[in-house]
Amino acid sequence: MTVFSSRDFKDHELVAFGSDAATGLKCIVAVHGTQLGPALGGCRMWDYGSDDEALADALRLSRGMTYKAAIAGLNVGGGKAVIMGDAGRDKSEDLLRAFGRFVDSLGGRYITAEDVGTTVADMDVIATQTPFVRGTSEGSGNPSPMTALGVYMAIRAAVEHGLGYAELSGVRVAVQGLGSVGYALCRHLADAGARLSVTDIDEGAVRRAAAEFGAHPVAPDDIYGTEADVFAPCALGAVLNDATIPLLRVRVVTGAANNQLAEGRHGAELKRRGILYTPDYVANAGGLIDVAHDGPGRDADAVRRMTEGIYGTVKRILARAEAEDAATSAVADRIAEERIAGNGVAGNRISGRADAELAA
Repeated sequence: MTVFSSRDFKDHELVAFGSDAATGLKCIVAVHGTQLGPALGGCRMWDYGSDDEALADALRLSRGMTYKAAIAGLNVGGGKAVIMGDAGRDKSEDLLRAFGRFVDSLGGRYITAEDVGTTVADMDVIATQTPFVRGTSEGSGNPSPMTALGVYMAIRAAVEHGLGYAELSGVRVAVQGLGSVGYALCRHLADAGARLSVTDIDEGAVRRAAAEFGAHPVAPDDIYGTEADVFAPCALGAVLNDATIPLLRVRVVTGAANNQLAEGRHGAELKRRGILYTPDYVANAGGLIDVAHDGPGRDADAVRRMTEGIYGTVKRILARAEAEDAATSAVADRIAEERIAGNGVAGNRISGRADAELAA
């Protein structure tokens, strides 16, 4: 398979393959669009089953970042990096430095940050080789708390719109994935009085959530059929597909995972079944908002306010989808595309920095 014939290639501006024999680095950087600014997106390290699987992930994730930045009102483009390998076994400082040199060779078209399989400490290592990195320990740090806050605000908006509940007290939420974002989301939900069912392949995380939040443990394969008001996917993508959608026993789907829809048509299928879907790149934009405003002049309070603004963004998308009798995923895509076509007119600036300074 070539890049151009991949089903996930959607007019990407750049797809770059990097390798380093000395460290074992094999990576792909995909830049989907830079109409609104340099491409900003995390670096994921994952033990992919094949080169094609890694490429598909890079292409899908980078396109999602373009739309996420656009609908969040950020003046950055969309990109993503994937490193092929087991983060627990294959990661080394030498490998990360080699990756940093590869990012640097792209001249600022792509700016990297933390993602699945990478950490703030990893960003610190990468930053020794390139200035095109965000979310270091000297900068904004871990973006997960802002991601979780944004998803929480999105759930509040979706529950109010779809279920008519102004508060989350007593609302049943099934959370899939208890990584740094999923666990932080559970804390927000529990504090609001929600009743949680949780699952993760890490049984220790499930036990901790049960002890701390009074959550009901669920086996990974059983989470789709768990009766609840909200399903919150917070693990990996493509979890909403032909096999899982018929199992859902919820009225709302809002979560942190990227690329939750296996295919675009699954957004329409959720609508057909009367399930209100919050497009993932709208709900999980808090982390991108955070790292996009890293650096001198960063205003943490303004970042938080902008992340809390995801509530209003979700409400507007859901209202427009209802008025147009359209799938929420299609409506969100159109809103993002409208802003991209306008080259960022009326985009948000909360740090006071010019676009070019993101790459400085």
